[in-house]
Parts: sequence; C-alpha cells; structure tokens
Amino acid sequence: MKKAFTMLELVFVIVVVGILSYFVSTGFQRNPLREAADQVVSHIRYTQHLAMQDNHFNGTDANWFQGRWQIRFFPNLSFSGVYVPNGDYTNVWAYSIYSDVPAYSHLPDLSGLARNPLNNNQYLSGGYNNTLHVEDAKAMKELRLKDKYGVINIVFGGGCRVGISHIQFDELGRPYNNYITGNNPAGEIVAGFPRLIQSQCRITLSNTTDNIVIAIEPETGYTHIL
Repeated sequence: MKKAFTMLELVFVIVVVGILSYFVSTGFQRNPLREAADQVVSHIRYTQHLAMQDNHFNGTDANWFQGRWQIRFFPNLSFSGVYVPNGDYTNVWAYSIYSDVPAYSHLPDLSGLARNPLNNNQYLSGGYNNTLHVEDAKAMKELRLKDKYGVINIVFGGGCRVGISHIQFDELGRPYNNYITGNNPAGEIVAGFPRLIQSQCRITLSNTTDNIVIAIEPETGYTHIL
C-alpha cells in the first residue's frame, strides 16, 4: 500500500515552518539601540586602554592627572553663522574620546582627540560644536548617536554624577566621573577634579520607544550592558 501525507498533515507542517520562520527572522531584526550600546561599550573600553597605555604622567605638573584619556557625551549645539547643508545639528547626541592636554579646559580640541585606529585621517569624535564640524570628513558619523542609531537622550546615574557626562580612566584602568564643580565657603564657583567612581555607574541611552543601560563597575572599570 502506497503511503502519502494527508492534507491535514501538510497544513500542520506549513504552520510549524511558518512559526519557526517568524522566530528566526525576529532574531535577525536590526536593533539600533542595542547596536549603539555595543559601540559605546567598545569605545569606553578603548578609552580605558588608551589611559592605561598613555597616562600623561608629568612629575613637574601638579595637575597632570586632569589630562588623562576620557570619553565625553554631549548634545551638539547648532553652528550659528555656519552653513549646514544637511540640516540643523542642535541636540544631536554624540561623543568624543580625547586627552585633555595641555590646557585642561575640560573640553576636547583637535590636539587631544584620539585618532580612529582604522582610519588615521579621522578622529574618534562625532563632531564637537565649533572644534570639529559634525559634517567634517575627519569626524565619524557613527559617533553621532542620534543620526546613526536614533538615540535622543543620554542620562548618567548611579555612581556617576547626574549631568557630568565624562568618564575618565587612570593608568590602572580605574574609572572617574569627571570634573565636579560647586561653591566654596566664600560662595565662589570653583572647578573640581575627577573623582573615583565608588559604585556602579549607569549610562542610559534612549530612543523614542525604549532605553538600554550601560554599566561601568568601580575599581575595575569593567563595562557591560545590563
């Protein structure tokens, strides 16, 4: 007697294959927010590597430690009076990796920006206000998180001071939250110094519908996604 599939069996197989195909395709769907977080984690680790290899120690300069390697996140400001062919870049979140030497200005400049290890003609910067134009070929569009991945906000919390969007590392790879400022007893505003992170720092990246949290552990500086 010749065996054959019944119509019911064929329908069942088609349904099962359809369900499996759905789950497989879902697993391969692009998640821009996760891609942004993966990139940021990689670059934080690279910043730590630079700091451990090049700590800028200077025994004749009491403030040498302010020039350590760091990563800074910021919403770019608009370029007033500058032609921007592709639109306004106000509040476009980006970041830069730099060493704050020699001025200790707490701001990146071309002399301190890290180079892209894959392209020495580019800086590891998404553009920084009037230092490096966001559309300059020497800036990296991948570091403009809003343009590339749809990130509309970045918030520091946990062991990192809210509103201070710098992470600096020392020669041992320990993380610091950069440049606390405040008032002295006389009421004058004074610039502070980097402070060792004492508890887990959390950096939250958000788009219009979701968020993802990056954690930096104290002492080790181990960076990962929660």
